Amino acid sequence: MRFEGTATYIATEDLKIAVNAAIVLERPLLIKGEPGTGKTLLAEEIASAIGAPLISWHIKSTSKAQQGLYEYDAVSRLRDSQLGDPRVSDIRNYIRRGKLWEAFEHRERPVLLIDEIDKADIEFPNDLLLELDRMEFFVYETGETVRAKQRPIVVITSNNEKELPDAFLRRCFFHYIRFPEPETMARIVEAHYPGVKKRLVDEALRIFFELREAPGLKKKPSTSELLDWLKLLLNEDISVETLRERDPKKLIPPLHGALLKNEQDVHLFERLAFLSRRER
Repeated sequence: MRFEGTATYIATEDLKIAVNAAIVLERPLLIKGEPGTGKTLLAEEIASAIGAPLISWHIKSTSKAQQGLYEYDAVSRLRDSQLGDPRVSDIRNYIRRGKLWEAFEHRERPVLLIDEIDKADIEFPNDLLLELDRMEFFVYETGETVRAKQRPIVVITSNNEKELPDAFLRRCFFHYIRFPEPETMARIVEAHYPGVKKRLVDEALRIFFELREAPGLKKKPSTSELLDWLKLLLNEDISVETLRERDPKKLIPPLHGALLKNEQDVHLFERLAFLSRRER
């Protein structure tokens, strides 16, 4: 069971080594990197590449670790008891299985994605230490212990919004997805748009990387935003000549809404265009 990337996911050698190391060590793979660099997509592609089912747990600011195990719906049970529902005699009818329970019970070895773990409370990772380490947990309401039939491949993503506890980090294999170099980015583009015009891609990549390096830019465009922009350029049949336009009034790239996602960055380029006109 080895991950070598897929036809649509261009994985660097370092990333492939990290994924396979985590599989061999049977430890969670903690993935960090800029938003839009394919952290969440990685779990989907690992599952696709090795033919494993994918179970996704997308974390929110209100998420609690217990929800990943199970939740006991005492309110529904009380209501049903008042209505004389015979189901109240079996407490299992009111236990909702979480994503970890689902992964532990799966017949095939699944890929379990815990997405954006840093969105939750700081205690969230610590509350999952024992369960992810031992691959089991206790259900107090029924007195049963749930153990993983097969240890899932766990992929955990983080956007670095919060520092993760040291005790949690010790149990993970860590990898930081660096932003792709132009050569790698060209391969990613080719994987998504096979046979696309090379001259157009070369010019689009030049503009994209120049834009990312603009001083004062609040949010740098990501890989996914580049792919969206290219899709629009192709759909609108924008020519290479249009992209190469040097008119200061057109300093902002066409269809820039796919790349610039806040008014500060748009105003930044408008100011640059104004300064460029004044210099002329």
